[in-house]
Amino acid sequence: MPLQTVEPQRLYRQIAEQLRALIAKGEFAVGARLPAERDLSRQLGVSRPSVREALIALEVEGWVEVRTGSGVYVLDRKARRTAAPAAQEASEWGPLELIRARRVIEGETAAIAAAQRKARDVAAMTSAIETMRELADRGVMPLEGDRAFHLAIVAACGNVVLTETVINYWDSRNGPIFTRLGGYFETVQSWRRAIAEHEAIRDAIEARDVPGARLAMHEHMDKSHQRFSTSWRRAGKV
Repeated sequence: MPLQTVEPQRLYRQIAEQLRALIAKGEFAVGARLPAERDLSRQLGVSRPSVREALIALEVEGWVEVRTGSGVYVLDRKARRTAAPAAQEASEWGPLELIRARRVIEGETAAIAAAQRKARDVAAMTSAIETMRELADRGVMPLEGDRAFHLAIVAACGNVVLTETVINYWDSRNGPIFTRLGGYFETVQSWRRAIAEHEAIRDAIEARDVPGARLAMHEHMDKSHQRFSTSWRRAGKV
């Protein structure tokens, strides 16, 4: 059964469905190593990050295992428990598409916040950054502070629809695929770089620099996307 080029809608799920079907039909036997990410990308006609999201989805569902320094291998499904239902829900967004969507929305919330922020809004952003730094210093992923920072920005906009949208976007990163992807590519060191990006956003908002705040948020989201798009090998995984 040859691989087929997929359409650009829900890419990672279409890729995962094709690979899952191949495994189920025995095209990739239990214990076999899947083709390299670059080869799958070429055959499917999609980006390597999209392939990576699909492989992470299959790992969460118990179809494959990513082995550090070796590759991605097919698991024996009969010897394993069924996958967590949450990993199979079609409503779960792809992490990289989510970051791109956040870039659009949160670039504008940062701009609005810069135009109408109050001192208490800036104080809330600063407090969130301090929380992030404290957690990173303890070797803990500073998700609590990160969430508080982005919510402080949208709170300055005074728009409940935007607030609920940003909350929904941010909390979607708690899904099993995003969580597993973060486990591979997020480190305390990468979070320290993200903290500096948050400070740049806060400084632009405090200065009431509307275009600067938008640009700083765009740059933060672009760098977040890059951190999740690095190669497995550069991340030290396969």
